[in-house]
Amino acid sequence: MARASGPLSQLDEAALRELVPRGIARDFAKRTVIVNQGDDTRSFYVLLSGRVKAYLTDDEGREIVVNTIETGDYFGELVLDGGPRAASIMTLEACRVFMIPHGDLESLLAANPAFARDLIDRLISKVRDLTAMAMDLAVKDVYGRFLRYVTDHAVEQDGVQAIPERLTQHEIAARIGGSREMVSRIMRELTAGGYISVDAKHIRVLKRLPKHW
Repeated sequence: MARASGPLSQLDEAALRELVPRGIARDFAKRTVIVNQGDDTRSFYVLLSGRVKAYLTDDEGREIVVNTIETGDYFGELVLDGGPRAASIMTLEACRVFMIPHGDLESLLAANPAFARDLIDRLISKVRDLTAMAMDLAVKDVYGRFLRYVTDHAVEQDGVQAIPERLTQHEIAARIGGSREMVSRIMRELTAGGYISVDAKHIRVLKRLPKHW
C-alpha cells in the first residue's frame, strides 16, 4: 500500500484513490442519513466536501447533536473495534464522501504514522468535546448551554459576533440538549432585551449576553 505524506485531510480525491484503490467516492444529497446509530458497517469516511452532523436519537425520537463535521474531517473511526455505530450521521448540505474499507484502514494506520497520529489527535479532541458536553448537561441549565454554544460558535461578521450557520430553534435545541420551546423562550427574551437579533435564521450578538437568565 502507498504511503501518505500527512493526514488524509490534506489529500484530494485523486490522491486518496491512488492511496486506497478499493475506496469509493459517493455523493449524498442534503439531509441524507449516511450512517445509522447501531449499524454494523465496515467503512471509514473522509468528508471531501460539505458538512454533516453526528447525532443520537432516543426511543421517543428525541435528537441531540454531538458533533458537526466539516470538509476534510473524518468520521466512522469506531469501525476500528468492529462494534456498532455509536451515532447517526446526516448531511447538512450536499456532500461528497470517500469511503475506505475497514481492512484498508488498518493497513493505512500501519503504513502511515502521520495519519495514525492525526487520527489519534482528532479522537482525543472529540473525547474532550463529549466530556465537556456531558458536564454541561449535568450541571448547567438550558440557558447556560445556550450561552456556551453561542460563545463557542460565534465569529466576527461586519463588526459583531454572529453564528454563521443558519439554524432553526429545533436544531439549536438538539445541539444543546434542550426543548425547542425553551430555546424559543430564551431567544425571544434575549431579542426583546436587545442582546441578539435573528435574521433568516442567523443569530447576531448585539451586546454581551448575561451570564444568568
